Amino acid sequence: MNRLLANPFIRIALGFIAPLLLFGWWQWQTSTHVTTFAPPSAIGKAFAEMIGDGTLASGIQATLRRAFTGLAVGAPLGIAIGMATAVWRPLDRVLSPLLNALRQVPMIGWLPLMGLWFGVGEGTELIVVSMAAFFPSMLNSHAGVAQVERRYLDVGRIYGFTTPQRFRLILLPAAMPMILTGLTQALAFSWIATIGTEILMGADAGLGVTMQLAQTQQRLDMMLVVLAATAALGFAINQAFLRLRRFLLRWQPSAL
Repeated sequence: MNRLLANPFIRIALGFIAPLLLFGWWQWQTSTHVTTFAPPSAIGKAFAEMIGDGTLASGIQATLRRAFTGLAVGAPLGIAIGMATAVWRPLDRVLSPLLNALRQVPMIGWLPLMGLWFGVGEGTELIVVSMAAFFPSMLNSHAGVAQVERRYLDVGRIYGFTTPQRFRLILLPAAMPMILTGLTQALAFSWIATIGTEILMGADAGLGVTMQLAQTQQRLDMMLVVLAATAALGFAINQAFLRLRRFLLRWQPSAL
């Protein structure tokens, strides 16, 4: 069995069994019972319609741009502050209580305040998405650096490493698994925050906006297409990042 599962084509085929069974059962239920769910055949027609008029492509492009822009702003800032507070204890004493208090507020909870301060627009959405990426990056980077064994730092001190050399040669490699874990979480939170802000803040384009439009038009088939696209994109992005993580941590025998 393990030998069979080692084959990537078999693993991919097995992953399709449950979705195919679900769609078959769904189609049978909607053809024999009156339900409030659109049948898969109607969803397929809606998918073709949205591909044809460019609605799905434009929504995906806008959402991806917004999510990765927020990730590119929030994650590096979180990594930098997390590593800095782990190294310099006075800075940790000053910033950590405030940051740990702020992270208890759900990202959606910041929307009314951000809307009041900055108005409703692209800038406000990017701030919320950046915050969603910031906190997991900061927490995991701080934990990764704080858990570096003292003996490694002692070796660096014996060799007379400067502060930049300690970061580059000791702290960063040792903390890399936790930093990448934080980035994995930041990626997921950024994706969720992007869809949420698009729905609640009324962006000009995006998958959340398309979902709102489908709700207004009472197009359940269109809503399910958007939900499926959101899930598929999120899964694909996560899998791509996991492959990148395995590559970057290939020196670790047990790397995920």
